[in-house]
This record gives sequence, C-alpha cells and structure tokens, in this order.
Amino acid sequence: MKRQPLPRSIAIPKRWSTLDWPSVFAAILYPALGVIGLTLAVILGLALESLTIHWWYALVALFAGAVTLVICNLGIGVLHRIWHHKAGELWGPAKVITALNCVIAMQGKLKDWVNYHSQHHRLSDKAGDPHNPAEGKLWAWMGWLLFRDENDMQRPLALWLRDSKTVTIFDRHYNTATLLVHLVLPALIYAIVALTGGSLILTLMLHASAVIARGVQFHATILGVNVFGHLKTPLWADYVLAMLTGGEAFHDHHHDEPASALHLPRRGLINRLVDYNGTAILIFEKLRWARDLKIADQFEAQPAIAQR
Repeated sequence: MKRQPLPRSIAIPKRWSTLDWPSVFAAILYPALGVIGLTLAVILGLALESLTIHWWYALVALFAGAVTLVICNLGIGVLHRIWHHKAGELWGPAKVITALNCVIAMQGKLKDWVNYHSQHHRLSDKAGDPHNPAEGKLWAWMGWLLFRDENDMQRPLALWLRDSKTVTIFDRHYNTATLLVHLVLPALIYAIVALTGGSLILTLMLHASAVIARGVQFHATILGVNVFGHLKTPLWADYVLAMLTGGEAFHDHHHDEPASALHLPRRGLINRLVDYNGTAILIFEKLRWARDLKIADQFEAQPAIAQR
C-alpha cells in the first residue's frame, strides 16, 4: 500500500531553524516598514513648517500604490498561467518583464514557486498539499510560507523550464536583483531628489505607498487563492479579490481548467479589466511576445460578465 504523506502543517516542525526569514521579511517586515514610512512622512509633513505637504500627495501616492499592485500581479499571473501551467509560450521582452515583475512582487525563486504550486495541484486539499485550508486557514495563508521544509527548497527546477535562460538567470541572481530593485534603486531615487531640490516627503510617500501596495497584493494573493479560493464565497468577494490579484482569485474553475490563459471570458470590458493578468497575456500575443495560447472553451464562448 502506498504510504500517504503527512499533513504539511504537522510534518514541518515550527521552530526557528525552519523559519524562512526571507518570507518573514517579504510577508511581514517589509509591509510594516511601508506603513511606518507613510505614517512618518505624514506626521513630519504636518508637524514641521520647513516641510511642505499638499493634499494631492495622497492622490499621487494612491496612484503609485495601484500601479505597483498591478505590476506585481502581472508578474505572478503570467508566471502562474504561462510558465507553470503551460497555457502558451513567452517570447522576447515578455520573459524579462514577467521575471522582473516577480522580483518586484518578492515571489522568491521561480524554481521554488513552481515546485510548491505543482505540489498544490497534485495533492489539492489533501495531506501533502503545501497550503491545504483544511489544516487551518492561518496555515494556508501564512504558515506554509513562513515554515519551510529543506527538502522543498532543494528540489530542482521543473523540467519544462530548464531551457529558459531568463528563468535560470533570474533565479541565479534573485538576491542581487531583489537588492537592486528594493534597496539600491530607491536609494538612488532619494539621492537624485535630494540633489535636485525635490520633495523628499512626496518621495517617501510614493515609496511607502508602493511598498504597502506590494504587501496588500502579496496577502490578497495567498489569501484569495490559497484560502478563499478553496471555500464558498459570495460573488462580490470574488470580484474584490480578483481586482487585487489580477484575476488569480477566480479559482473555482482553475483546478478543472488549469491550462487556461484567461480566467474570465475573452469578450466584455469588465472581464478584461478584472482579469487583467489575462488581458496582459492577450496584449503580449498581439505584440508577438506570446504564442500558442490555450484558453478554456467557456472563456472563448461566453460574452459579457462571467456566469459563475
């Protein structure tokens, strides 16, 4: 008789040695720094006469956060649908854009992302599923991410991605790319603003808003897909989570139609705005940066808003 795997929440010990500090930073500490930074910018701007803060700074900061959230989703969505589920092929700049957006989203090495998601599909909602919500909603949300099994991290890159130079290069230099994007580039921008006499308060607000938005997107994805995506939820909640995840939170059909480049029907303005990860893939196709797209029949045929 084939031995059944233990539930991951039981099999992985909860101790300091199994705590994944990069995940702790990405999921908790970095978003907290964003909140602190935004709060500090507002307090200093209001308290010090030497610093100027305008009401429209808030609008610009919200825009910066929205753009950051979309950029992060476009990385994860294309990674998920094309590189993992092979719903098509990427060419040219689309590969670099996707990998870079995943670095901005702090998704870790693509190798580990694909391996974890492969386990999830193979053992969905069963013992061995890395984030089985039946083992606890907190575990499916954050526990599986914070406590890692060394064997998981040592698994090799998926066979179908080994010929992708973009994937191997970004994985090999993931830590360097992360430092450049999240530390060196912001520091350079602050220096340029300071030297040119620009507003450091506005710069801090924009930076903090981007950091917070990345955290919102990060948690909306792991909550919307790993937890709520496997539970019965009202339609309005599906659409709210979908807007925060680029359509990834439309999960009820996904295990039946995993290799679909779209998560809502092709036609319909609302569908394309909500499932904007899929829309980006369609744009890549128009630019000849993607080809051989696979789209589930239900999403090719239905007009207007999805009937779910």
